[in-house]
Parts: sequence; C-alpha cells; structure tokens
Amino acid sequence: MSSAVLGARNLTGCEHRLALDFTERGDAAASDTSPEARRRIEAAQVHRDHVIATLHGFQSDRPSQDAVVVDGERHRDRVEQTRRAVEQRAAWIFQAALPTDVDHGRRGHAEALLRRGDGYLPVIVVNHRVTTLVSGERPADAPPPTLRTSPLWGWHPAVDATRSLRSQRRDVMRLAHLTTMLDDLGWSATDADERVGGLIGLDADCMVVVSLDAALAEYSTEFTRRHAIADGEIATEPRKVGECRSCHWWTRCEAQLADRHDVSLVVGGNQATVLMDAGITTFDQLASYRGDPPADWPAAVPFADAVVSAKCWVDDLPLARRLDRPRLRRADVEVDVDMESYSERGAYMWGTLLTDTTDPSLEVRYRPFVTWDPLPTLDEGRSFAEFWSWMSAERRKARAAGKTFAAYCYSQQAENRWLRGSADRFHGVVPGVPSRAEVDAFIGSKEWVDVFEAVGKNFVCPRGKGLKRIAPIAGFAWRDAEASGEASMEWYSAAVALDGADLDETQRARLLTYNEDDVRATKVLREWISSDDVLELPTVREILTHRGDD
Repeated sequence: MSSAVLGARNLTGCEHRLALDFTERGDAAASDTSPEARRRIEAAQVHRDHVIATLHGFQSDRPSQDAVVVDGERHRDRVEQTRRAVEQRAAWIFQAALPTDVDHGRRGHAEALLRRGDGYLPVIVVNHRVTTLVSGERPADAPPPTLRTSPLWGWHPAVDATRSLRSQRRDVMRLAHLTTMLDDLGWSATDADERVGGLIGLDADCMVVVSLDAALAEYSTEFTRRHAIADGEIATEPRKVGECRSCHWWTRCEAQLADRHDVSLVVGGNQATVLMDAGITTFDQLASYRGDPPADWPAAVPFADAVVSAKCWVDDLPLARRLDRPRLRRADVEVDVDMESYSERGAYMWGTLLTDTTDPSLEVRYRPFVTWDPLPTLDEGRSFAEFWSWMSAERRKARAAGKTFAAYCYSQQAENRWLRGSADRFHGVVPGVPSRAEVDAFIGSKEWVDVFEAVGKNFVCPRGKGLKRIAPIAGFAWRDAEASGEASMEWYSAAVALDGADLDETQRARLLTYNEDDVRATKVLREWISSDDVLELPTVREILTHRGDD
C-alpha cells in the first residue's frame, strides 16, 4: 500500500518542493499560502464556477438525472453522488469527485465527466488561455491544422483552423492523471480509438480536444518517480528555478543554496544542469573556469556571461558593463509608460511620465489613464483610447516643433500584449481606439524603446534584470515597501471589489503611487545608463582579464 497520495498538481514543478511538502509536514511553512497564491486560487475558482454554470445551462433541456451537478461539504458525499451518476449513465457529471485511491496513491476531481460510448472522459477548466486565434489567411505551404475543438454544448470534435494551441504540460498531466483514475475505477471510455480529454481555458469559447495516448505513457513514468520522492525513497536537494519566486519554501532553500555557493543562483535551470554534469557546482568554480564551454551548453546563451555573473557574485558586484560607454536612445521629448493589468482580464491603467529635455523649466508630469470599473469592462477601452490619444498628440506636437520623440517601457512584452489586445478588442467599438495596424506601426518604430532590452544589451546582470532589481542600482527607491506586481493584484482586487471582495478605495491611491514609481524608476534608470556614473562599473573585459589576479 502506498503512503503518499498525490494530486495532479504534484506531478509538475519542483521536485524538491514536492519532497518538502510531503516529508516536512510538521513544519508550518509547508501549509503557508501566500496572498498571491490565494488570489490565483480564488480567481481560478470563480472562473471554474462560471464555466460549470454555463456548461450546465447548455444541458437545461435534459432530465436532471442526465446532467448532474455534484455538491456537498464532505468529500465522501461528493464521491457518492458522482458514483450514483456514473451508475445511472448520466451524460454530464459536473464537479465530479473521484474516490481517493489509497492503494495506488492518487486523488483527483474533474470539473466535468462527459459520457462517451461506454464510459467517461475528463473535462477540466483552467484559468489561463489555451488557444490563440489565428489571424489572416494560412500560407499555402503551411502544414494542415491539427488542433481539434468541440463546442461547449456537446462533444463534437472537429479540426479547427481558426485557433492554435497554447499547451501547458500541467494541464495534460492532470488529464492523464484523471484518465488513469477513471481506468482504475472502470469508468473510462474504453471503446474509443483514441484516449482524449477536454480542456476549457480562460476564454471558455470551446473545448480543446487533448490527445492523451502519448501523455499516458509519460504520466506513468512521472507518477512513479514523483510518488517515490513523496515517500522519501528518492532524495532531492534545492536548486533555483523559476518556481522559486512564489514558493513558500524559498527562504529555506535560498539559505542552503547561498551557504554552498550553488551555481543555480547564477544561471538558469538547464544551464545549471549542464554545469553540474560537468562538475561545476559552485559559482566560485564557475568564476575561475577557463576553457571551452561544457559540451551541452546552450548555444543561444553566451558562456562568458555565465562566468562574468559568477565573478560578480564572488566579488559582490551589482552589474558589469558590456560596453565602454552604454548606449540607449534618447529624445527631446520622452514619455515613460507603465501598464497595469489584472491576470488575463485586461489592462486597467496606463501610467505616463512626460519629460521635455529641451526645457528644464517644464514640469515632469505623471499622468495616469485608468478605469476603476472591475475588469473585464468596456470602460477599459475608454481609458486606453484616452492614453493613446494623449500620447499620439504629444508625438505630433514634438514633431511640429522639430523635436525628437521617444516612449519608454520596461519589458515591452507585457505592454505590447495589451497594446495589441486593446486594439483587437476595442477598435471600432470604443471611439479613439486605434487599429491593430496603427499599434503595430508604433511598436515597430524607433520611437518605442524597451529599457529592459537595453539593460540586457549593455550589462551582464548577475541577480536578474527586473526593474526592481536594477533601478535601485541607479539610486531609485519605491515609496511603498510592499510594492510588487503580485502585491498590486491584491490591491486591485480590493480597489474595485473584484469578485465579491471587500471594497477598499484607499487601494486605488496605493496603485497610482505604485504605477507612478514604476514610470519614475524607468526614467531614473535610463538616465543613469546615459550618465557618467555608470562608468564606475567594471567592464566584462576587465573582469575576464583580471579574474586570475585574486
């Protein structure tokens, strides 16, 4: 009999976190849930409830015993309701609870079980996008589309050329986990030519048909390993990965990694694996390394950057200059831009800071364009239109005066996403919203400058390139000690009473302060890059040349 019982969320992510969660149950940290994690959990539940209500509504013409909604406080009651619905061959079973399989060590639930032939396939609902709409005509030489979708009202899979898949491994593993549980219960659709599951994403406009034939084999191997880790049969140790930033064990793991000068503090996950396989386990070893990169080092990542980063860690240096004189495009009229969004729901604020470098007497003015209607809302289009109209007017005014213009953001990936997304959703619907072509022309112009990209071109950044990592090096400090993207989600939820949260309008002022500080941080950072102060940093060449002089 197994000791650990795994849910689908235990099948992906950090193995060391899994080990700690199962072997350190006495440690209170194991049950900590951060405010950001709680926000994601609550938002996901609201989305699931909405989608389940929609799916159930499509079945309103069926007898109640044919479209069953499982409910109840106790797990055993929900399991019994699910079992009865299966026995009566219900077409849809919503909020299905599967019995915990102690022998195999599995537990799970599905937002829906959908009858197919002599059994059921699982349908799950997730709070992120799982498809992207395909714009324009497909090239003549493009391979034929393979993505299959089904309408929400019934299982009618068909090839869908209008969408492309945004697959996430955790979704596929959850469907494989549930399918395996259904197999063990004898509830799965065994007469089908192909094992499949249904996936409904944030847009909730279709069910994606997920093929599980190959995934079930991968799942079996992964489950066996993960189960052994949870049972303490396979030892794990900490390593820094992207998941660490939101993990409740990070403080503990970070201290252990720092104590042993672990190389994963300096380089990314796959790079750390390559270095460790080559016997380079500490950043001291990496800092003193000479010779060719290890054989499997990823070609897209300059190995010299890793060595310089390690040397910066050893010598406690914040940055290293790639160039003797860092370069960043400047203009007569400069606008710093920072957008605030809430998950996938939309962008509720566009903050701006206008500087006319030709006239020091003019006020450097912060101006936000914001909606406080809870997202998603049509008023988002209104605030975006006002932002775009204002910025376009400043561009025209600068040109008419014979001045150059540039707008700056920190990491244009986020801003570009919502610039394009706002145009796609609101052009022709809300007055003043530009077309997608107008937005793309601006994004592709020299007047749109990504300071994050400039930081990467000008510096090796041993502790990351985030604005809150880099701007303090230039001398900037945020006024709110809790300022962060994750915290702003909590503030926004309260500021607009999102999804039934308690309204706290004081959080609106807090968000405005946070946004203003972000645009001012961008301004301070880019001006520092152009100043002589930056020349106090050592260059990459100097670090690599003199590292043997210690």
